[in-house]
Amino acid sequence: MLAGELYSPLQNPELKTLHRRAVKVVNEFNETPLDEEERRAELMKDIFGSIGTTPYIEPRFFCDYGKNTFIGNNFYANAGLVILDANTVHIGNDVLCAPNVQIYAATHPTDPATRAAGLELALPIRIGNNVWIGGSAIINPGVTVGDNSVIGSGSVVTRDVPPNVVVAGNPARVLKQLVGTA
Repeated sequence: MLAGELYSPLQNPELKTLHRRAVKVVNEFNETPLDEEERRAELMKDIFGSIGTTPYIEPRFFCDYGKNTFIGNNFYANAGLVILDANTVHIGNDVLCAPNVQIYAATHPTDPATRAAGLELALPIRIGNNVWIGGSAIINPGVTVGDNSVIGSGSVVTRDVPPNVVVAGNPARVLKQLVGTA
């Protein structure tokens, strides 16, 4: 799975166990009151491969495995964040996610017979530092988002995003270079 090769999440006992564990801990996180900050911080450390200082994730949140996601410092996610981390997802420092952001490392084969056999694929995602992802944006498998970039609301990001740009649309395309950047 992490090598980007076909895998079967429903037929692999190890993956089933990892997924069930993640769902259990994420559900506990989502049900933990916001004022129980220490418990929520403990649960985030238990969910993710690593998480930096001062993270905040508004409930409801979902991820497939959690341990394949690595988050930097000062991360903020509004309600409805989904991370399908069947491959690694690296999120830099100072990243902001508006409501309903979806980050999909998982995908399905285009060949119908392979898909019908229950096989899936996953490609790594990398989101740089100081990135703002607008509401209901989707980051697709294998994408890298450069530092300081902005993803417009409702965008579907199918290709790498250079640093220091604003992208939007479906598929997302560069709308402008940010002022004061190269």
